[in-house]
Amino acid sequence: MKDKNNYGISRISHRKKLVFMLLAITFAAILESVRLGVIMTIKSEYYINKADELHQRERRIKAKRGRILDRNGNVLAANEVVCTVSVIHSQLEEPEKVIKVLAGELDMDIDEVSKKVNKVSSMEYIKTNVDKETGDAIRQYNLAGVKVDEDYKRVYPYNELASKVLGFTGADNQGILGLEAKYDAYLAGQNGQILTLSDAGGIELEGSREEHIEPVDGLDLYTTIDINIQKYATQLAWETLTKKEAKQVSIMVMQPDTGEILAMVNVPEYNLNDPYELNYEPGEDEQDKDKMDLLNNMWRNFCINDTYEPGSVFKMVTATAALETNVVSLEENFTCSGATVVAGRRIRCHKTTGHGTQDFTHTVYNSCNPAFVCWGSRVGTDNMYKYMRKLGLLDKTGIDLSGEASTIIHKKENVGPVELATMSFGQSFQITPIQMLRAASAIVNGGCLVTPHFGLYTCSSDGSVVNEFAYSTTEQAIEIQTSEEMKTILEGVVSEGGGTKAYIEGYSIGGKTATSQKLPRGSGKYISSFIGFTPANNAKIISMCLIDEPTGVYYGGTIAAPVIKTLYENILPYIGIERSVQLEKNDN
Repeated sequence: MKDKNNYGISRISHRKKLVFMLLAITFAAILESVRLGVIMTIKSEYYINKADELHQRERRIKAKRGRILDRNGNVLAANEVVCTVSVIHSQLEEPEKVIKVLAGELDMDIDEVSKKVNKVSSMEYIKTNVDKETGDAIRQYNLAGVKVDEDYKRVYPYNELASKVLGFTGADNQGILGLEAKYDAYLAGQNGQILTLSDAGGIELEGSREEHIEPVDGLDLYTTIDINIQKYATQLAWETLTKKEAKQVSIMVMQPDTGEILAMVNVPEYNLNDPYELNYEPGEDEQDKDKMDLLNNMWRNFCINDTYEPGSVFKMVTATAALETNVVSLEENFTCSGATVVAGRRIRCHKTTGHGTQDFTHTVYNSCNPAFVCWGSRVGTDNMYKYMRKLGLLDKTGIDLSGEASTIIHKKENVGPVELATMSFGQSFQITPIQMLRAASAIVNGGCLVTPHFGLYTCSSDGSVVNEFAYSTTEQAIEIQTSEEMKTILEGVVSEGGGTKAYIEGYSIGGKTATSQKLPRGSGKYISSFIGFTPANNAKIISMCLIDEPTGVYYGGTIAAPVIKTLYENILPYIGIERSVQLEKNDN
């Protein structure tokens, strides 16, 4: 009886287990149905796309990058058809033959090619930027699993010309530096694709067709550069660099009323077609530097990436501020004894015997430091900073190149009598050369502060203009009357003052010289510079030359002014600024 009861209990227990298992199976089935329902409805698109990805192999078609041209349509950056060679491991039929052929045709180490060919991956790149002739030769072998796709490589027809303005592109044709980087969004275009159907093993399905998504070409960029002026300025800079055994020479040529830059030279330049090759032998002090540090130094554009003490060219600003604030008149005199003392510090004039008594105009002609200490003290700290800001010297210019440096200057509240005195003749603060050229342009163009720039407009492949670039200007940064007075004074600097070596018979040229001592003081290193504009009464062109660390004579009026003279003698007739003909009177 006891065994019967136990048997009955056992049957009940077994029945319960069976019911529980059925319920578990039913519940699991319900969950699976729900999961499948979610997959088929809510997440259907996601899983369809994932399934497509498993059966589509993608090869990219690079877009043709837009060209960069000068203002007259001369091509500064172009494209060359090249090939990308790759292998699809799952499709290889004769891997040993593939290795041998590719190593030979591509002039590559056979072990390197073998490693790539034997790597199990959906697609492995063997080599990019292969010339088209070699790519075509590889196609002729009809090797299963080897793909040769046409591509584009950036080329620069003039190698080093304007290298520190144009910049270059990376392996994927993206802009790295200069205009290539700044206007990359316009130049890049949109890459296309080649989609190939394959099975789960990566084998192309027989009879399937490749789907092409065509690339969209980038836009051409027209710039303000004039290739002929750029070429000549580069040649002149190299001659100056060699003659003066200088560290570097920079020349800028700009339209003062628009800010359009016709040329910007920084020699030594580097080869845009081989931008990772140093253009000089590193000195002993650079042997321990990283290669990228050396390259970054080589790529720097001194005109915008670096700051310097402007020296006496800044006296244009001090003189302008003095006239604007009416703290001095053109006829007012100052007597220079060769030095002046400010708060116990002796500040000397470059003419140690002194200039004697001179009016305001001649203090500019003579670039007399003690006089400008006087004019600066009258202007005062607040007004000095006010006019530096008005003339764009406390802000970046907004030039369309990356990496523009910022002004380095004392906080206004920390400026004492000595700091104000040295600022008055261009020391104790640092700006970029392009800032100084911009300020000078405003002083001589009637008072309009312009934005220096290179970009004019973009065009599509059919020549249609797509984007026209506009740049900000600030009208009446200074009064027109002040600008007129300054133009007359600066013309006198060239005709009878410190800038006579820039004088050209038949042309009215204004300008200002500078000799800036580099830090630390007493290093014996200088930057010699000159800013010159013409015609003096209605400036159409303004230029600046900077000679960094010249050997021997280093005065700006002696070595930089003649560079601008030579430049103007050659480019002024070209841009349509003719000499004025002056007939001598016949006394007979």
